[in-house]
Amino acid sequence: MARDRNSTTTYYPDGMPGYVMDPQGGAENGTVRAYLLHKAKPHIPPWLTWGATGVVGALGHWRWPDNTAAGVGLTLASVALTGVTWAAGKSTSKQRRLHSAVTVAAGSAWVTAACLAGPTAGPVDDLFLMGGPAVALSWNVRMVLRHNTEGTAGSSDGGLLEKVGLARAQIGAAKVEPNRVTAPLALQPGEQTNDDVAKALARIASALDLPKSAVRYSPDPDSERRGDLVIVPEDMLAEVVEWEGPSNLGGSIAEPLVIGRYDDGAPLLIWLPGDPDAGRNSTHVLVAGGTGSGKGDAALNLLTEIQSRTDVIVWFSDPKAFQDFAPLRAGLDWAAEGGSQTEVMVAAVEAAIPARTRWLGSHGYRQWAPAAAQVQNDPEHSCRADGRACGCAGMPFLVAWFEEAANTLRAMGDDAFTGIAQEARSAGISLIVSLQRPSYDQMSTSTRASLPSVVALGCDPRDEGFSLPETVIDAGAHPGAWGNRRPGYCYVVSPGIEESRYPSPGRTRRFTLRTVPVMERLAAWAQRNGASADPVTAGAASGVAGRAYTGRPTPGEERTALTIVDEEDEDMEFGGLLIDPEDAEIDPEAELPEPEEGDDAPIFGEEGGRKPSPEEARRLFAAALEEFEGEGRMIVGPKDFTDWCDRHNLSRSWVSLRLKEAAQEGRLDATNTTGRWRIVPALTAA
Repeated sequence: MARDRNSTTTYYPDGMPGYVMDPQGGAENGTVRAYLLHKAKPHIPPWLTWGATGVVGALGHWRWPDNTAAGVGLTLASVALTGVTWAAGKSTSKQRRLHSAVTVAAGSAWVTAACLAGPTAGPVDDLFLMGGPAVALSWNVRMVLRHNTEGTAGSSDGGLLEKVGLARAQIGAAKVEPNRVTAPLALQPGEQTNDDVAKALARIASALDLPKSAVRYSPDPDSERRGDLVIVPEDMLAEVVEWEGPSNLGGSIAEPLVIGRYDDGAPLLIWLPGDPDAGRNSTHVLVAGGTGSGKGDAALNLLTEIQSRTDVIVWFSDPKAFQDFAPLRAGLDWAAEGGSQTEVMVAAVEAAIPARTRWLGSHGYRQWAPAAAQVQNDPEHSCRADGRACGCAGMPFLVAWFEEAANTLRAMGDDAFTGIAQEARSAGISLIVSLQRPSYDQMSTSTRASLPSVVALGCDPRDEGFSLPETVIDAGAHPGAWGNRRPGYCYVVSPGIEESRYPSPGRTRRFTLRTVPVMERLAAWAQRNGASADPVTAGAASGVAGRAYTGRPTPGEERTALTIVDEEDEDMEFGGLLIDPEDAEIDPEAELPEPEEGDDAPIFGEEGGRKPSPEEARRLFAAALEEFEGEGRMIVGPKDFTDWCDRHNLSRSWVSLRLKEAAQEGRLDATNTTGRWRIVPALTAA
């Protein structure tokens, strides 16, 4: 005789099973008789009720034979008992409620008839012998169906899905984590889809008494009727966390940037460069949020993380004159304050793309990698034809950041960034665009489609579709529910983040006055330890911007793109001569020029003084272009020559013609804005 270790079944030598009492088991683990009795117990109550009904009918007839008053009382009691049963079954299913009421009505009616006429009179006994077993068996059948092996008749959601319009959908075993419950959901085949769940999220949140953002749904990409229902019962983001410093000082830009935390406490991460081993593409980022949504803090979180890495440079444009970013300005490779400076920066980025792409290709990089930022001592990444290491200087990653980009888009057109967004990723450049409302009337659809990553902060509910993909909104993400009431709350969609995280809200860290000294120290650290622009990128920028691009200042050096200091001028060091700068080049010993026609004409009260000859006017115009270039003003138009025209008695229409001629000669280059021209540095003029 043998026994299965995992069963109470014992096998005899002839192979027939038998049952023995398990000393550690229950009543069902005894003999065959005990086993059958145990299985029959749940089905006995309906039959006992049938027998008890017959006994009550017989006793009632013995007590009230042919009693009219008893008949009235028994009838009223029968009706009342049936009504109470119907009312008590309100919280159960419709089928169970109806089944219970019919059973009570039939039983109480038979008792009334048996009490008055007798249990053996007429058809009363036949109804008892036929109807009673039928009713008892109906309850037995119901119990068997309720305990089927597939488990589809019962529901573990307590009727929740039925209330929200998802009846017959099934919830699987839930995964419970701190402040997060994830339950697999299987919808009714052929009747329900994942879209139905997305539409029911608000009703589910209402049933659970939670905000809408606390309930989201992640569809299974391989199924139209399966997914995960995620519920976060407590808002862990309510507590403000102040920024204390970068997460990875001295690391690589290829490593994740930590800009905050999710509602379950997990870090909120973004990657900028791509990683072919991880299957992640390089990305551009859109930072969008309404006034008061915490967009400035979100940008500071991202910029401080970028500046703390050693293989990246940042070109940054801010039309608000670095109101929020002044402590970090010293660590930027190029800082522009909007207007023509930003136009030059856009043109420089466009020029850097083919130059950087060519360098990466010649050194064997299909996309930027951290090794590209180092000196090229690896023969596998050599530009030499003989296969030996070339020793070329490395090329750091480039972040081109345009803060308050709506200003730039208004000045340059809604497609100002389209070319950069479509081509820069392969050149090791990430474009970051920050604005309040990325709608189609501000940014072209082509540009928006080329910004795959987004940090979506609170906004107007009508603007949600401009910030987030429709699928993320359907999954439960609603930044419009925050508006400006919850600064720093955001959704992040970016390569490298699990798609199930897209509808999960996060919150960036807060920047206060206490963080300003830390930011200043970070900028100083970046000056000493951060990357410098490589010759290829710097050459492309200088070829477009001229003196407007100077590179990041070294520690102790303070300069802007528009300030040129001559350190060899000893007179200036000690106060200098009291001479107007305009007269500094005049030789006091030189002879005065001969009188010319118009010299004696009155300057005041007349239309103008002497008008220069055509040759002299062209010479003055060329000198004006050189003056603008020296000042770093590389984008010009007729309005920039207003004072110049007044001084030389020339019209703006004449200047417009000269600008077109200079463009034909290669001294100027057209921009995206009508009437605006970019000065081509003299060394690279055609």
